[in-house]
Amino acid sequence: MKAASTLGHRVAGITSALKRFTDPIGSLLVDLFHLLALFAIGATTVWSAVSAFANMVQRSQAQLEDILLLFIYLEVGAMVGIYFKTTHLPVRYLIYIAITALGRVLVEMVGAEHRTGMDLVVVAGAILILSLAELALRFGASKFPSGELPSA
Repeated sequence: MKAASTLGHRVAGITSALKRFTDPIGSLLVDLFHLLALFAIGATTVWSAVSAFANMVQRSQAQLEDILLLFIYLEVGAMVGIYFKTTHLPVRYLIYIAITALGRVLVEMVGAEHRTGMDLVVVAGAILILSLAELALRFGASKFPSGELPSA
């Protein structure tokens, strides 16, 4: 009985020592992955924005859809920057991106395709729902501040 207890204490000690050794390595690997992923996303965003801008220059004109696309790239870049600094993903920026993307779809539907009807109502309703979600987030942040994240 005493031998089993001694063995149990030794195994617990080895497990504890192993955990103290591997936890910092695991944290380092997770942080390294976050940094690599953030740099990849940031570089891809910059590359895409430059490519879109070059296409506008080549065409010698910028349409409203192009400008909205640049705003989407701007929001993605800001979101990556905030996540890089705080390691918190700002949900508000995802909502802004979705609203801008749906606004772009709405402009394309009306401008290029001259569509009217239920498609427009659905897209406009989705924009309204996202706007209400943003309003709820802002209301919640003002009533129940966390004190951890910068206000966006």
